Amino acid sequence: MTWRCTGIRWSSGHPAIGWYAAGRGERSSPLGYGRPLAFAARGERSCLGVRRAGKRTPCPTAARVPGRATSAQCPECARLDRSFSVAADTNAADPRPYRVYLAWFGPGLVKVGITAEERGPARLLEQGAVTWAWLGRGPLMAGRRTEELLRAALGVPDRIPYARKRAARPVLPGPADRAREVAALHGRALALPGWPSSLEPLACEVNDHAGPFGLTALPAPVRVATEMVPDGAVVGRLAAAAGPDLHLADGLVVDTRLLAGWELVAPAAGRTTEVPTAALVLPSGTADGQDGLF
Repeated sequence: MTWRCTGIRWSSGHPAIGWYAAGRGERSSPLGYGRPLAFAARGERSCLGVRRAGKRTPCPTAARVPGRATSAQCPECARLDRSFSVAADTNAADPRPYRVYLAWFGPGLVKVGITAEERGPARLLEQGAVTWAWLGRGPLMAGRRTEELLRAALGVPDRIPYARKRAARPVLPGPADRAREVAALHGRALALPGWPSSLEPLACEVNDHAGPFGLTALPAPVRVATEMVPDGAVVGRLAAAAGPDLHLADGLVVDTRLLAGWELVAPAAGRTTEVPTAALVLPSGTADGQDGLF
């Protein structure tokens, strides 16, 4: 039975690597900062199928997935996944209550988003939000209208490229400065005319994830893995994790979305990191392939 990586999972503020095996379900392996991290890819990267309502349906063809893709789904499974999705606006009738949030990733890098209330702050951890605050709660479409309101009136985007988040982490201002930026935007947002009547405004309570992410002792990231390859290996010591990213002590950043779909095994003794990498620089563009908001 082959267990394939499903990427990082955040639970109660702690990171873990998720695994899936057809017919066996899912499990996870907790990650610890300061501990060795080593794995090698075996075989080929395969589609993980469709996960809905906490259950995963295997890909019927076990299709291969390109190494550089940030989604471990083949086109057919991706289409099925998005055919009934809040993030893709194909499930607008979702009756669950939603929360609107402000998420801060670095100076000037603040976004607005919505998440199902039952998920709590999990989505903020998954996105790598360093500082954040709830803005309101209410029906799904009221949350959507609030996103549009903030985009139009205040120029607040609904997504920020992961590459920009990575580049901002080593030079973050202190927690007081981060909180002030979020609180100031929170106040401006609540004062906007046209606030949806069905969305309940929430008082500003700023939260910070620098501790759970391990950012207080973050080594300067210098390179990022661009893909996993057959027999490729990553060997180092885990220093921090934020969103989908693993930060190693030697400055390498590994996006765990690129690990999803691979069978990962312990590397042979003496192996070092052998995967394609690129220098980590602040990009000039804004498009990045960030995954959905939910």
